[in-house]
Amino acid sequence: MTFEAPNGTRGARQPRSGPVMRWMTKLMTRRVRRTGRGPGFNALVLTTIGRKTGVTRETPVGWFPGADGSYLIVASAAGAPNNPAWFLNLAAHPDQVQIEIGDGRKTPVTAQQLHGAERDEAWRQITTAAPRFAGYESKTDRQMPVIRLVPKPN
Repeated sequence: MTFEAPNGTRGARQPRSGPVMRWMTKLMTRRVRRTGRGPGFNALVLTTIGRKTGVTRETPVGWFPGADGSYLIVASAAGAPNNPAWFLNLAAHPDQVQIEIGDGRKTPVTAQQLHGAERDEAWRQITTAAPRFAGYESKTDRQMPVIRLVPKPN
């Protein structure tokens, strides 16, 4: 399992961190836990372990159905030149990830970055379902990482 996705040299402005963004993230996380939806798409709460701090981090992200009950997510950062922090956390600890989808249950998953033809097929599926992701990709010169989250057996 390799996670590799170099940052780009151009792109949209990176979403800022700080108190307002943390507040907005908490609001969106509550909404996703309650409804399983984000603004116009299916969403889940992704729980990762911070690569530097070891602290649990929760991030709401959009998801798309993958093969065999898996979930596909995209590290888009809205087309920013750098990968989002949650992607770096996944890369550091791909086997210590959990998701929640509107039902309050935490499901342990294993994260796998898709490459080559497998990534290309998933990307076509994602951009067909949510064309905004194609717009994000056009803003930057980095390839958007696509990650498959596979539920662990009970």
